[in-house]
Parts: sequence; structure tokens; C-alpha cells
Amino acid sequence: MTARGAGASPGSAAGPDPEPYAGIVVAGGQARRLGGVDKPMLDVGGRTLLARSLDALSGADPVVVVGPRRPDVHGVRWTREEPPGGGPVAALAAGLALVDRPRVVVLAGDLRGVTPDVVGRLLDALDRQAREHPAAGPDPDGAVLVDAAGRRQWLLGAWRTAALRAAIPAAPAGHALRRVLNGLTIADVPARGDEAADVDTAGDLP
Repeated sequence: MTARGAGASPGSAAGPDPEPYAGIVVAGGQARRLGGVDKPMLDVGGRTLLARSLDALSGADPVVVVGPRRPDVHGVRWTREEPPGGGPVAALAAGLALVDRPRVVVLAGDLRGVTPDVVGRLLDALDRQAREHPAAGPDPDGAVLVDAAGRRQWLLGAWRTAALRAAIPAAPAGHALRRVLNGLTIADVPARGDEAADVDTAGDLP
């Protein structure tokens, strides 16, 4: 199985996004509520959860997967957080070490509703202010999908790489992702349908 999908680079409704961006998929964790299974490799609708996130990042280069290397997943760069199991902030720090693009899309490895269109809307929101209102001030530091209950999905967003890197503490393991990122300027992007859906328990599997 080749997890990377083929397709046009996502962008705004006006056409493909011309500025390259990187992708990071956070695919570690121990899935305790699912009995310790390798959650990103769960099959949902004929595709693994990891493959769904990688398909959504079909326009990204490079794509970095933070977590244990999985067989038959190609076209990505692998790395691990330090220490392994150190949490999403440590995973972000490890992924960002391999990113040299000005923008980066960060996704969890357990998303069952993410699509290339979601990534395109996040990138569009990240750049929209400067494009449509150049006198209104700088663009946001990030754009994050917001679920139907109004909750920001911190591992489903597009970011200015420099702003994201500056927000990561020097010793990232164990820090709460929401507290680390909540101080940045963020554009909220409403989810459509089940775009924000992830898998935490067996009840989340369709």
C-alpha cells in the first residue's frame, strides 16, 4: 500500500495554492482507550487512518510522519518525538526540525473525516487577510478547524512555520498542546459535516 495520495495541490477557490507548504502527521501515542492498538493503521472504509491524513496532504512537500515507522507507507519522512511517547508538543518539535517551508499543515494520525478540501480551506484562511484586506494587518499565525461544538482541533490546522516553531518550549515533552498554541493569533475554520471526526474509542469507528 502506498499511503500518499495523488491529486492537485489544495488551495483557494481561485485555483491551486502557488506557495509550497509542508505537512506533519502526528502518529505516535499508545491508544490506551483502544486497547493499545496501532490506531493510525486502523482500517476505516478501506483506508487506514494514516493514509487518510496523508491523502489530505497530497500537495505538501515534504510530509513528515512523527511516530514509529510503518511498513508499506512510502513517500514520507519519518522521525520520532523525544522521548518516544512525550506527547503532541514533543512530536511537533520533532516534525518541525525537518520542515523548511514557510507554512506547514499539522494533522493527527487518527482523523477519519479529513480531506484535501479541508487542508485547502485551512491554507486559504491562513492567507486570506493579506489577500483581501492588505491594510488590516498581518495574517494570523495559524488557521484551525473548529468542530460543531466550537472546539478548536489543535491537530487539524495550518500554521506559519516560524510562529509555530517559536511557540514550542525548549523542553516540549509533557506540555499541553492547547496551552502552547493558544497564545498565537488563530483563524477559526468551521468544520463541515464530520470533517473534524477522529477515533478515540471503538465507538468512534463507523
